Amino acid sequence: MDPLAGLLHEVRSNGALFSRNFLAPPWSVRYADGTPLTLLTMLRGTAWIVPGDAEPVALGPGDVAVVAGTEPFAVADEPGARAAPLYVVHPDRCTAADGKDVSDDVYLGLRTCGNCADGPSVLLTGSYRVDGRVSERLLGALPRVLVVHHDEPGPILELAALEISRDDPGQQAVLDRLLDLLLLSTLREWFARPEADPPAWYRALGDPVAGRALRLIHDRPAHPWTVAALAEETGVSRATLARRFTDLVGRPPMAYLTDWRLALAADLLARTDATVDSIARKVGYRSAFGLSVAFKRECGIRPSDHRAAAASGAVGG
Repeated sequence: MDPLAGLLHEVRSNGALFSRNFLAPPWSVRYADGTPLTLLTMLRGTAWIVPGDAEPVALGPGDVAVVAGTEPFAVADEPGARAAPLYVVHPDRCTAADGKDVSDDVYLGLRTCGNCADGPSVLLTGSYRVDGRVSERLLGALPRVLVVHHDEPGPILELAALEISRDDPGQQAVLDRLLDLLLLSTLREWFARPEADPPAWYRALGDPVAGRALRLIHDRPAHPWTVAALAEETGVSRATLARRFTDLVGRPPMAYLTDWRLALAADLLARTDATVDSIARKVGYRSAFGLSVAFKRECGIRPSDHRAAAASGAVGG
């Protein structure tokens, strides 16, 4: 498993909020639901993503955008977003711009809203609830807004547009998997583009030495890795591995391994009731004590405190 696959394995949709919006100008929709990751695409027409802390970004028909971060943003028919929001998306409801309930004529059908059923613009959105230390590593690698441009909607989008209006058994699971596939294909394509600024670990995947070591670490975090063991697996000397890995990834191999193990441990502590000792062994520590020492040193708190904070909602779980 390479690092991107490992991170995306943790960022999986489960009950994602999918919506289809039929719109006629002037229009804008504001997203204030605190979702860490949102996918947007125009099935028809054009739009602008208007984040509060960055320049507006154009979105054409077939383009797929990923908005990272919990800060509110808007999607509008023009970059100035002068029109009052048709509706504001909150974590548990939609309201009008003044905070009151939206009028019934905004609801155009199942998972469908807008101001014109045959409007020239059709916006499709999907929101992820992304939690955990592993997921944070992916979010930290993304800009506020990224767009992958296409000449027309691809087959995944066409299938999503078809499925979003259905209410068959298991429909939410179908939509979740479509959203996962759309996110994976979009990020993979974006990371490969010249204009992208992928994280160092992603660029390092193409290196036969550093990339091989990264895959070994992600595949087998519990293995008792040393620089010598990684070097032997990659067919180079310890000095060569250490230099190549540090230059390309930005961290020495053992420091990266520690970061990865503790990220995995943090998520297991938050999401399971497994003992600290069993989690320690699963991520590569010989005992709960070893994990506790490393966790306290790197994260500032003990594993048990992290688990308690996650249970109370003080940290992502």
